[in-house]
Amino acid sequence: MSGNTIGKLFTVTTFGESHGPALGAIVDGCPPGLALSEENLQADLELRRAGTSRHTSQRKEPDRVRILSGIFEGRTTGTAIGLIVDNVDQRSRDYEKIKDRFRPGHADYAYQQKYGFRDYRGGGRSSARITVATVAAGAIARKYLREKLGLTVAGFLSQAGPHRLDCVDLASARDNPFFCADPQKIALLEQYLWQLRKDGDSVGARVTVLGRGVPPGLGEPMFDRLDADIAFAMMGINAAKAVEIGDGVAVACQRGSEHRDELTPAGFTSNHSGGTLGGISSGQDLIVHVAFKPTSSIQVPGRTIDLDGNPAEIVTTGRHDPCVGLRAVPIAEAMLLLVLMDHYLRHRAQCADVVSGTPVITDPR
Repeated sequence: MSGNTIGKLFTVTTFGESHGPALGAIVDGCPPGLALSEENLQADLELRRAGTSRHTSQRKEPDRVRILSGIFEGRTTGTAIGLIVDNVDQRSRDYEKIKDRFRPGHADYAYQQKYGFRDYRGGGRSSARITVATVAAGAIARKYLREKLGLTVAGFLSQAGPHRLDCVDLASARDNPFFCADPQKIALLEQYLWQLRKDGDSVGARVTVLGRGVPPGLGEPMFDRLDADIAFAMMGINAAKAVEIGDGVAVACQRGSEHRDELTPAGFTSNHSGGTLGGISSGQDLIVHVAFKPTSSIQVPGRTIDLDGNPAEIVTTGRHDPCVGLRAVPIAEAMLLLVLMDHYLRHRAQCADVVSGTPVITDPR
């Protein structure tokens, strides 16, 4: 299977399946000298780990990451960094009774038609379980960009089903199982998600990720645009169906006089463009929204076909998320971090000596 690598200078190649022995990543291109330990990566993995709340999958995985290479005396050597996370709580028997049927809305049918057979245990490579590897790799980028540039990336759940959620206190999104940055809505979400689980159903979600301290100049004017690479990365997340930068689809009903982000000596007056201009970072906050479809593995009976094309009914039991958006925040953060890390190294390689006479302006706070 091709398509397992992202990046040009900072590259990440992942491997593994939902019910295989382990998942992992090879991270190449990390500059030497970065102090790095397994504990530095573990914090991000804890944020996406299942079984930490009753509102997510109850699969109990410790998700302990091991660094296999690329580190000497606590620092990166500049060579490939090998990461591995063992799977310890597979329950493949949950899929035995549906192994010859296709779950509607899942990758089952497409995988069968492409490869001629498939790993039916948890979806194999199409499972969100594989994002353990990208989150671990993203933690390396997070540490480097924070120490080198003061750049931070943080996300929150901005919609769950019909409920839109504001960013009232971004830091508080780390203090609840929903990654909700609107503390007054937590009780509402808890009740809503609990009812979904009782119904055996699922719902879609929208996640918003903010990149702050991004220097101007990252990206290219054409095919390697920063926003294009961000969209490419986000659409590589399981269940992602749409990506918006800044105001996103809302720009279709805006006037130019409304949308343009005017410049003053004190900074930009708005950020409708979401931190990119012409495919290049403006120095403003990067604002990225990702919409996720409802989980396809649900207990509501549905029509399908079997391997021979005969009509069948399907009910998916086992351990599944009623809303994948609840654990998508650290995954979307990781993907943005990987893109920013790659583009920073590419910018450094070409334009490190460039000096602009125009002062840098940012968003007014």
